[in-house]
Amino acid sequence: MQASAVDEVVGRALAEDAPWGDLTCAALVPPSAISTAELTAREPGTFAGGAAVEAAFRLTDPAIAVELLVADGETFDAGAVLARVEGPAAGVLQAERIALNFAQRLSGIATATAAYVAAVAGTKVRVVDTRKTTPGLRALERHAVRAGGGRNHRFSLSDAVMVKDNHLAVLLAAGADLTEALRGIRDRIPHTTSVEVEVDGIDQIEPVLAAGVDVIMLDNFTLEQLREGVALVAGRAVVEASGNVRLETVRAIAETGVDVISVGALTHSVRSLDLGLDIHVR
Repeated sequence: MQASAVDEVVGRALAEDAPWGDLTCAALVPPSAISTAELTAREPGTFAGGAAVEAAFRLTDPAIAVELLVADGETFDAGAVLARVEGPAAGVLQAERIALNFAQRLSGIATATAAYVAAVAGTKVRVVDTRKTTPGLRALERHAVRAGGGRNHRFSLSDAVMVKDNHLAVLLAAGADLTEALRGIRDRIPHTTSVEVEVDGIDQIEPVLAAGVDVIMLDNFTLEQLREGVALVAGRAVVEASGNVRLETVRAIAETGVDVISVGALTHSVRSLDLGLDIHVR
């Protein structure tokens, strides 16, 4: 993840939080006051967001020094000190909430991802994210997924062809032949671009495979249907399972033989981790 991308996102957050400065600090905190602070875990987890924490303080006041004590992807226990901050107290106080927001959100994603990855340990499955990310935070949230041991799906609509149920509905309503329509995609895209197609029934698998797609997504299939689908595909394409995947069901899905499991819950409904910033002023 590029530093410039982090600075852009964090800069927008800081501007949103203090568009004309921090009135409380300006009215109350002496400019000479120096503070030290510790980013402390209130619960165990997997860390992510170190670059965003550093940027929040640096962009607020370059005189603030940040020492990251835990790297992204490292696990920690409750009570662990994850980072130390020292500098002008007004700047530390102004940046505190933005730094915490990013650290809590991204560490929550990394922690949840690590739990899913651990649940499928010993299988061949890759746990991947989806585009169900917070608008404007996709690059950071996908980095957090990687920090938790997961993998990334396509970053955007511009990265790969992914034909979903609504695309198919439009094609079929227009009277198009599914296989021929999918074959035609290859004439309009670079040879390096992958093609994935979502199906919601066993009967769609053969017509889709006949088009020579790279990935076939079995959407909201039962475990029995997933096993049947994997057997039918028989290695002719990468098989992805998707739809209502939960931590308590992901292992059983992995054991059906699919190659990839996409999990929207990694980003769309994850709980932020409980972290705190304890400040000491001198």
